[in-house]
Amino acid sequence: MTENELSKIVFECGLKVHRNLGPGLLESAYEECLFHELKKTGVYTEKQKGLPLVYEEVKLDIGYRIDLILENKLIVEIKSVETLNDIHIAQLLTYLKLSGCKLGLLINFNSVLFKDGVKRIINGTL
Repeated sequence: MTENELSKIVFECGLKVHRNLGPGLLESAYEECLFHELKKTGVYTEKQKGLPLVYEEVKLDIGYRIDLILENKLIVEIKSVETLNDIHIAQLLTYLKLSGCKLGLLINFNSVLFKDGVKRIINGTL
């Protein structure tokens, strides 16, 4: 499955979660519910996956944790904030670079319309 096909599945599952729960909950609640919906699709999804950071001879085995990663291709970073800002985008870009993934979705569930809270972030070209 391509990154774009996976992103469509994530969007549909996220929309379902948002329609059922609405905005205003904690990130952890949305993460667990989205993970549940993704598992039902049969797509291989990992939650809170450790991402090592290597700098010269220093290696931090779990420097970061990815909210969700699908098929080791698509990273999903979940937020529940008033507005997304540049630091959220930078965080996802860092995860993409460290993991070698090309596409990430930054999803802010704290928006009235779900589509307004979703941003595609590309590392390189698809």
